[in-house]
Amino acid sequence: MRGVLTGPGGLGTTAVRLFWAATDAAVASQRTASPDAIDENSADQAGGTDSSSPVRVPPLYGPDAVRDDPALGDAVDDRLVAWWGGEIGARSGELEKLRACGFGRLIMLAHPDCDEVDRLAAAAKCAVAEWAVDDLYLDGDSAESAPERIPLRLAMAYAAMAPARVPPPPYAIQYDEQAREDPVLRAIRSSWTNLARYASPTQVFRLRHELAVMFVAYNQEAEWHLSGRVPPVWEFLMHRWENAFCPCMVLTDAVGGYEVPAHEYFDPRVRRVFTTAGVASVLVNDLYSLRKEEQVDAGFDFSLPTVLMAEEGCTLQQAVNRTAALHDEFVRYIEAESAALAAEGSPQLGRFLAGVWAWMGGGRRWHATSGRYHAVPADGGAPEESGAGAPTTD
Repeated sequence: MRGVLTGPGGLGTTAVRLFWAATDAAVASQRTASPDAIDENSADQAGGTDSSSPVRVPPLYGPDAVRDDPALGDAVDDRLVAWWGGEIGARSGELEKLRACGFGRLIMLAHPDCDEVDRLAAAAKCAVAEWAVDDLYLDGDSAESAPERIPLRLAMAYAAMAPARVPPPPYAIQYDEQAREDPVLRAIRSSWTNLARYASPTQVFRLRHELAVMFVAYNQEAEWHLSGRVPPVWEFLMHRWENAFCPCMVLTDAVGGYEVPAHEYFDPRVRRVFTTAGVASVLVNDLYSLRKEEQVDAGFDFSLPTVLMAEEGCTLQQAVNRTAALHDEFVRYIEAESAALAAEGSPQLGRFLAGVWAWMGGGRRWHATSGRYHAVPADGGAPEESGAGAPTTD
């Protein structure tokens, strides 16, 4: 079910309308540059608006990838495919899909300060396990997805990444039997065991915390699916602070081979920059995943553009423009605040903030080229960066 396409009402309505009016004017004035193309020819499932021309992402403000080493990315992908096909146990078509997505390339792009294949693969395995929770449990990418089973499955997933939570026999044996039958739980267990070779206990705990927060957001999204409720934009944006790229980005120092001191990592200013970077990166995902989600027959897809359309009654292009404008606002905040924090903090904090910035650039490049969001050429090569597919820094 879709929400009623009415404009916002109540407190803050005037401020919202003035903000979007200014945003629309600003975006229109900068769309002479070659935009990031998503070529969204049909907006029908995305939000119910008829569109006769491709929808295009305006040039986005932010960093580009620091390095692009295709051979290194391929080597990490080789490790992922071998791992999923062997230890996890792939089903028909999964390995081809996994390789086409290029998650190894994502990690190579996002962590330019590391060229060690096995260390990059450790982060990539964690990322694939995290994506599997979303794809196989919630998103409708497979027959296994079922929103009503999300709370139980997430509880099982958390237990898989928290080995201290072990019930006494024979109950532990019963849990192990269930966990061995679920590829997502096998992937979580395996990836976390491997990560401990490269990350300190504190760094592993940080990842567990970020995933626990994300699991709260998955439960929230399951409620939307079950109730047929489209959340207001303010609620969805709060959800995005929980369902963002923070679990992937939190390994920035672990992959780099150093550790940010705890008192700095948990400083409220640092946390605000870090979590906002996760949100900015997931808004890029919202923009590039429109085509992919439209092809999944799972009802309303929850992304910032579709929620904006439901609340504002705007076109898909306007919703894309507004999402891009919010992304740029967040990135400018991250850029300014990171510079101030790096000047005040330890060398490790400065390196971490630079690593988060590099992660954002690598993530944008990957979204612009990944087979997960773009058609793979008939010759089997990598998807091309369409015109604006290349991230730009304005």
